[in-house]
Amino acid sequence: MDYKIGVITSLQTLLEHGIQELRDLELSWIQLNNWDPTLATLENATRVKMLLGSEVRISSLWAGWPPPAVWNFTDGPLTLGIVPACYRYQRMDALKRGMDFASQLGLTDVTTHMGFIPENPSTTEYREVVAAVRELAQYAKHLGLWFNFETGQETPTTLMRIIEDIGTGNLGINLDPANLLLYGKANPVDAVGILGQWIRGVHVKDGLYPTNGRELGRETPVGEGLVNFPVLIPRLLEFGYQGAWIIEREISGPQQKTDIIRAKKMLEEILGS
Repeated sequence: MDYKIGVITSLQTLLEHGIQELRDLELSWIQLNNWDPTLATLENATRVKMLLGSEVRISSLWAGWPPPAVWNFTDGPLTLGIVPACYRYQRMDALKRGMDFASQLGLTDVTTHMGFIPENPSTTEYREVVAAVRELAQYAKHLGLWFNFETGQETPTTLMRIIEDIGTGNLGINLDPANLLLYGKANPVDAVGILGQWIRGVHVKDGLYPTNGRELGRETPVGEGLVNFPVLIPRLLEFGYQGAWIIEREISGPQQKTDIIRAKKMLEEILGS
């Protein structure tokens, strides 16, 4: 049975090496990741479709934006996503280019990290972020795309609020349960109860809560962290989730492949039960 299990694959890697590694892993789904807007061309969209053929399907494009990016609690709010005003418009342009690329690929969804969205909805900063995301959401809607927040830097309530405040009808969630732990924002199972109706993508990743106030918690192999997958996955299915289960392991080398294979086996066991 096809449980739509896949991995994150970078556009550059796919263009350079093709899909042999996906064949080795016996995976037929990917989330295509691209941090380099110059690669988001019609020529590369055509090449990607040729490389994947009918063997591999893309759940969504994960669209990055120009640096800097510091993944911690001190410099993160100053550098990540479209929240920092000094980088906002350059990054909005990059995200629009990513949306064009997703449309050329024939996809339905684009995903990104928006940054540390302000918790207080009464601030000027929050209203400016709402205006920026609304512009991006409207651009995506014109292309027939969903625009998805990857969980991490925000509480689930903040994500629910900004989706409600923007109200374009095409904003969704890419649930990364490990990120909710790494950033200390929520218990993943509880987060599904808040965000379930908007979840259009899932990262199968595991991790631990922070141990100090400056650094994120630690990512772990799936099954070794605090994400309760045997409870989380049925909870998602209760909300009608039918999307892909995209395994993410943020290391490199042989151990990454080993951990991906273990995660795939775990998913097959839970989904098949």
